Amino acid sequence: MFSLNRVHIIGYQTQPITLRQTPNGASVTDLNIVVPYTFRSENGQTLEGKGFHTVTVWGPMADVANQYVRPGSQLFIAGRLQTDSWEDEKTKEKRSKTKIVALDMILLDPKDGQSAPPEGARSTLSCVNRADVVGNVTRDPELRTTTSGQKVLTIGVATNERWRDKASGEDRERTEFHNVVVWGELADEVSHTVRKGQRLYVSGRVQHRSWQTQQGSKRITTEIIADAVSLLGVRNPVALESVQADAVGAPAAHRQEEVAPSGDVPAVEYASEIKAEDLPF
Repeated sequence: MFSLNRVHIIGYQTQPITLRQTPNGASVTDLNIVVPYTFRSENGQTLEGKGFHTVTVWGPMADVANQYVRPGSQLFIAGRLQTDSWEDEKTKEKRSKTKIVALDMILLDPKDGQSAPPEGARSTLSCVNRADVVGNVTRDPELRTTTSGQKVLTIGVATNERWRDKASGEDRERTEFHNVVVWGELADEVSHTVRKGQRLYVSGRVQHRSWQTQQGSKRITTEIIADAVSLLGVRNPVALESVQADAVGAPAAHRQEEVAPSGDVPAVEYASEIKAEDLPF
């Protein structure tokens, strides 16, 4: 079944580009993007923070990044979350790191350089950090209460990515497991209505959180801090009322007023420059 794993960020490159070449000649580089943001704390305070995101860019986009992107450049990135896992050679512990694989990249700086921020600008200087996933719940929600009385819930959602390997011609599939965190009243509702195996739409921001193991090793966990959670494949009473009303003989003229003729809306076709099947992995 169809699933969705997409991330949109607007941020600033933090360091010089290092371009690499794979054995088959494909260009690849890792961008390091900082995204400033504001958030509301448990006690209601508005605080400022910044997140750092690793973005892997392949092929012609990597060549463009190497030529034009500099430290401080502002970029729009559309991509997908991907977690790579490996075994530490020294400790033999399993390690993992989540990054963004870029599917689209837009350079946002004008030719004459970035302008100074206008006086009084605050909200309009906001960057973008948005993740949207459609997938299957992998475990029942876990609801907890913080020491300050705030409810917080964690849940797992899995998405699938399918593509055709260019070298072998074989169909490939990759599953990503997303850690989702939900706060407040929404957390309480999710705990009562969502169960393992259901399909969900989740929307929020990507957050990387560091912690230490019992052995003192530093680890980083990537989470989606959700502000919207929607159950999929269930009946919605409000929508169902409208569907039944139209189906049971609503006047034709009334229906035509609500739906514009197809000729008045031009078809829009858009295909991403980079597709999953074009990526060399």
